[in-house]
Amino acid sequence: MLPVACLPIAAVLLGIGYWLDPSGWGEGSQIAAFLISAGNAIIGSMPILFVLGVSVGMADENDGAAGLAGLISWLLIQSILSPQTIAMISKTPLEDVSAAFGKIDNVFIGIICGLIGAICYNRFKNTKLPDALAFFSGKRSVALVAGGVSIVTAMLLLFVWPVVYGGLVMFGSGIMNLGAVGAGIYGFFNRLLLPLGLHHALNSVFWFDVAGINDLENFWSNTGEYGVTGQYMTGFFPIMMFGLPGAALAMLHTAKDKKKKAAAGLLLSASFAAFLTGVTEPLEFAFMFLAPPLYVLHAALTAISMGVMAALPVRTGFNFSGGLIDLVLCWKTPMAQNPWGVFVAGAVFFVIYYVLFRMVITKFNLKTPGREDDDDVQNIKDIKIKSSAGGAKDFTVIAEQILAGLGGAGNIASLDNCITRLRVEVKNHTDVNEKAIKSAGISGVVRPGKTSVQVVVGTQVQHVADEMRKLL
Repeated sequence: MLPVACLPIAAVLLGIGYWLDPSGWGEGSQIAAFLISAGNAIIGSMPILFVLGVSVGMADENDGAAGLAGLISWLLIQSILSPQTIAMISKTPLEDVSAAFGKIDNVFIGIICGLIGAICYNRFKNTKLPDALAFFSGKRSVALVAGGVSIVTAMLLLFVWPVVYGGLVMFGSGIMNLGAVGAGIYGFFNRLLLPLGLHHALNSVFWFDVAGINDLENFWSNTGEYGVTGQYMTGFFPIMMFGLPGAALAMLHTAKDKKKKAAAGLLLSASFAAFLTGVTEPLEFAFMFLAPPLYVLHAALTAISMGVMAALPVRTGFNFSGGLIDLVLCWKTPMAQNPWGVFVAGAVFFVIYYVLFRMVITKFNLKTPGREDDDDVQNIKDIKIKSSAGGAKDFTVIAEQILAGLGGAGNIASLDNCITRLRVEVKNHTDVNEKAIKSAGISGVVRPGKTSVQVVVGTQVQHVADEMRKLL
């Protein structure tokens, strides 16, 4: 998620630039040209951003030496697998080289290079060499090892990448050929994969230039097809801005009277984040595991929204997520088509979500926020009082509660965070107490592996992570 955090910068630059010059795309305004050029510099560098982001984000201590190793890996693989080099190696004319090698500078390869950098750092950062080679001991050895691993990786990709690329193109083309139905299928699996974080892998096929679709970059750089580009983003806006807040209202209205005020704090704040920024995890995790049928319903409604919006003459795009900020920024972009339609569709989905969620919750007595059994959770109101200081959240107190639930400082093997979650590796999984973690007032806990714990905090996760690092 580290490279994705760079996208809002591009959205602001491009959005303002296109607002200033919606028809000339910079030719009619020097300021617009300046801003659009700056935004395109970020969008056009997404593969390298993923190299650095993944390598630093996956490395122990998030050390910059891993980023350097990832960058070296990227440079080596790009050079070795360039069409010109492949033509020399295979002794074939340049025009006969597989088209796959013309697309080697993509996010997928960037992620691989980032992983090489991170893995090499984690494995060889403490390497000790003989005195004669002592200069290359420790972190200095990481880039060298990454270079060797990258050469071997390039040799494997020489045979594997054309097959992978062909498969991705076939999958992407199959979805594209399905039109609105394909957009709906993508939306359905996007939501289903979210609990595991694997939706990012699926997103890279449709939003970036992994399989030739490149919906996000083409939308913002004005290199796509008007009326088509944006179809894999538009349908998210009605769901994130209106549908999920409608679901939150249904959960609030069906909450127990004595817990309604407490649940309101979680549901309303999460709804505001979803509407404004498109960050939906705090709200989705609030019912995802408490009421799985509701989450499947949510995925199905997302599929419907994606399909309907793709079929309508409405196109919008985002650089971060489908919230109001991105909608405003993309309003005047050349590829935007009838963006006002998002509000019309959003009003419809708000009602649909509210009615269906309320009906399903009451009919099947689902344990959504505020409907838990009295001994399931602590009172959120008490937690808020305990976690407040001068009207503001005391992140130290929250961090202490979460750390205690994780088994204490001695049980933490590693700690990291993304935009909304703490990602923790613990030494002994039996020492983890999920109820104690939830007592901090967080949205949910995910256990993707035996020793892996993800604590869904929300958009304030960075402050909690910083306080936990101090405690550790």
